[in-house]
Amino acid sequence: MFESLSERLGGVFDKLRGRGALSESDVRAAMREVRVALLEADVALPVVRKFVDDVTEQAVGSQVLKSVTPGQQVVKIVNDALAAMLGSDVSELELDVVPPAVVMMVGLQGSGKTTTTAKIAKRLTEKGRKKVMMASLDVNRPAAQEQLAVLGTQASVATLPIVAGQQPVDIARRALQAAKLQGFDVLMLDTAGRLHVDQALMDEMKAVASVATPNEILLVVDALTGQDAVNVAKNFSDQVALTGVVLTRMDGDARGGAALSMRAVTGKPIKFVGTGEKLDGLEPFQPQRVAGRILGMGDVVSLVEKAAETIQVEEAEAFARKMAKGQFDLNDLRSQMNQMRRMGGLGALASMLPGVKQVKQAMASGAADDKVLIRMDAIIGSMTPKERAKPELLNAKRKIRVAKGSGTTVQDVNKVLKMHQDMSTAMKRLKKMGGLKSLAGLLGGKGGLGGMLGGGGMPDLGAGGAGGMGMPGLPGLPGGNTPFNLPPGFDKFIKK
Repeated sequence: MFESLSERLGGVFDKLRGRGALSESDVRAAMREVRVALLEADVALPVVRKFVDDVTEQAVGSQVLKSVTPGQQVVKIVNDALAAMLGSDVSELELDVVPPAVVMMVGLQGSGKTTTTAKIAKRLTEKGRKKVMMASLDVNRPAAQEQLAVLGTQASVATLPIVAGQQPVDIARRALQAAKLQGFDVLMLDTAGRLHVDQALMDEMKAVASVATPNEILLVVDALTGQDAVNVAKNFSDQVALTGVVLTRMDGDARGGAALSMRAVTGKPIKFVGTGEKLDGLEPFQPQRVAGRILGMGDVVSLVEKAAETIQVEEAEAFARKMAKGQFDLNDLRSQMNQMRRMGGLGALASMLPGVKQVKQAMASGAADDKVLIRMDAIIGSMTPKERAKPELLNAKRKIRVAKGSGTTVQDVNKVLKMHQDMSTAMKRLKKMGGLKSLAGLLGGKGGLGGMLGGGGMPDLGAGGAGGMGMPGLPGLPGGNTPFNLPPGFDKFIKK
C-alpha cells in the first residue's frame, strides 16, 4: 500500500537529505512537489492544502533551517504531520460495556462488509478472548445470510440462525435477545448494503440502530475507490452516528488517497484496514506506523508483532539449541524460509523494513517474488534426509538429480548450498563469540532488534528471549543501509 506515494516522497526527501544546508526556497520547492504527489495519490484537495501549509510553516522556521541536519528535520515534521492527518493515535473498539457490546457494520454493497464482519469477529474471538455472535440483517442480497453463516463456520464464530421472511429490525431484536440469553460478549450486526447511498438505506440503518443501540457503528469502504470512498463516508456520517471506518483492499491501493483523506474529511478514525481476502487479513490502523511506511522509514514494530504471531515456538526452541552448538543444516535453512512465507513473504517484509529500496525494486520488476522462496524450498525438498543433514554429500551427480527433481538448474542448487555454507560459517563464528548470550548482547538484549551478524544477520524478534525466532536475516541486501540482511547470496538467487 502507498507504493507510488512513498516512491514520490522518497525522491523529494532524498534531495533534501543530500544537502548540507537548506534555504527557504529549497523547502518551499520540496513542499510543492509534496503537494503534487499527494494530489496524484487522490488525496482530497482541502486536506492537501492544509497539510502543505502546516508543514511549510514549521519547516521554514529558523530552528529547522539552521539545524545541523535540516533535511532530516523536515522529514520528521512531515512524518508527524502525516500521522496527525491519519489520526495520531490508534483507535480501539469501545467494548467495555455491559454485555453484549453491539457492533453494527454499515456500507455500500460490494465494499466487503460481510467478510469484514467475520474478520473482526475472528479477531475479537482469538485475540480479544471475547465470545462473539454474528447476525446478518441483509435480506436483500441473495444468499447474504448464508454467506455470513459459512464465514462463521470458517472463523469458528457463532451466527444467529436464519429465519426466512424476517425483516432487518426484527432480526436485530432477535439477535440482541439471543446474545443476552446465551451470554455473548459481542454481537456483530451485518446490515444490508446498496449500490449507492439512498434514503431507504439510511432509514433502515436508523431503525436498526434505534433497536440495537450499538456501541460501535463501523462504516466499511473500499480503499480502491479513492475519493468516492471519502464521499460515501461523508454521506453516511451526516446521517448515521458513525464511530469509525474500516478500509478494505488496502493491500491493493498503491495511492492511499482514501486513507489520507478519511479522518480529515469525516472526523472519524480509521479503526481497521483489510489486507487480503483471508479471514486473518485484517490489521488495526496504526497512524504513526503508516506514516513511517509512507516515508520509507519502515514499520519494524508491526514486523515484530507479525513474527510473534507466526512463530512456531517448538521449532524456534529447537533451532536455538542447534544454534548454541554452532550447527546449521539445510533443514534449518528450509525452516527459516518457511517462516518468511508465514510472515507474508518477501513483499510483506520489504514493505515493513526501512531502507530496502533494492528489494522493493526487485519485487516491482518481478526479479524477486515469493516464488523465490517456493523454488528454494523445492530444491531442498528434492534432497534426501541425509543430504539435508550433511550437504557435503552433494557431489556433481547428486546435484544434477536435485536440480531435475525440483525443476531448477545445478547453478540454482549451488546458490542454495553457498547460502547455507555462509550461514553455517556465521553460526560457528557466533558460537566462538559466546553463543546466544553474545547474540543477545549484539541485538540489544532480549527482544532486541537490529545489528548485523557476519553478513548473515540473526535478529531476535522478541519471541521469548534470546534466540527468538532464529530468522536467518530479513530483507535487506548485503552492504545495504539497513540493520537487516538476507542470507548471503540471496540477492544473487533472486536475480536469476
